[in-house]
Amino acid sequence: MAKKIRVLMAKPGLDGHDRGVKVIARALRDAGMEVIYTGLRQSPEDIVEAAIQEDVDAIGLSCLSGAHMALFPEVVQLLRKRHASDIVVAGGGIIPEEDIPKLRKAGIKAVFGPGTPLRDIVAFFEKAGSAKGA
Repeated sequence: MAKKIRVLMAKPGLDGHDRGVKVIARALRDAGMEVIYTGLRQSPEDIVEAAIQEDVDAIGLSCLSGAHMALFPEVVQLLRKRHASDIVVAGGGIIPEEDIPKLRKAGIKAVFGPGTPLRDIVAFFEKAGSAKGA
């Protein structure tokens, strides 16, 4: 039996809006993945620690507060410092188009905005998990 894809969903920073991340977490679970949701107001350090402890294949970050340019790249940098850069990081939320190339350059593998079909998000995490050897 193949190992289930494990995804950690997190809300970094002070953003208190979590409806979207919960919808995505449910879609990933419905697709057969194991999902760990860390809850609101997580620090990048806490997110990386949880991802390593939970041995996840990928991290999904959600940010609606506008702090994505600071918080998302910090998660990637901390993963590198912890020798866990094989964990794929994606982000979503209210992300201006002009920030997407900068986030990709910083190591964010995908950015999902409002209205992204759930099947596209699920497909990304399926591919990410398969690439890591799930």
